[in-house]
Amino acid sequence: MSNHQILNTADHAQLRVHTGAGAQFGDAAMAALVVPDEFRQLQAHYPIVFRRDNESGKFTALALFGFENGENLFLDGNEWTARYRPLSIAVQPFLVGQAPGGESEGQVHIDMDHPRVANDGEGTLLFDETGKATPFLEDISGKLGVLHAGYQASADFYEALARYELLEPFTFEVPLSNGSKHSLVGFHMIDEDKLRALDGDALGALHAEGHLLPIFMAVASLSNLSTLVERKDAKESRG
Repeated sequence: MSNHQILNTADHAQLRVHTGAGAQFGDAAMAALVVPDEFRQLQAHYPIVFRRDNESGKFTALALFGFENGENLFLDGNEWTARYRPLSIAVQPFLVGQAPGGESEGQVHIDMDHPRVANDGEGTLLFDETGKATPFLEDISGKLGVLHAGYQASADFYEALARYELLEPFTFEVPLSNGSKHSLVGFHMIDEDKLRALDGDALGALHAEGHLLPIFMAVASLSNLSTLVERKDAKESRG
């Protein structure tokens, strides 16, 4: 369940949120939704894969953290061991919501039932003593804006991938040194053969539309699958 409220000083003047990492804050997740605008930052750390919704047929992009539900191999106790956290993780427990009627610009909402909402007197304040947003909240507002714009723009990106049939399903085997094996299934990746086969006009169109860079970043990110296996292997070895 969630309890979304419009963030405001009247109701949330003394509210604090936990900003650290930890399973207790909901960080124990196998993957997170990401947008093409952040692929450049993501590809340095995480594999970027795509998942198709069985009902709508629409695709979304994910940054992979592990190979099993609830497994985040970048979470070491209370430390997130990659320099960049996906925006959808970094903005929690905040989100963009619409005002009644949906005619105005998006508003900053907060999920009061999220585990990052502090009920213990600790955490980071959202407003100072004058009711002004703290630097932390201003940073969150900026991230929310980037994420919201990224979601809105992503439809054109997925339409371009579909136009050139650039997504293909794949299976990735995860053999570990202890002899156990895991398989990553149910995801898609960029079809490199079809990407290489595109002619100059198609590549030019993708570049002009701003889609070529995130496509290349998604391809480059798959080198992180081997690093993720190493993290998994180390975790299994530690028990």
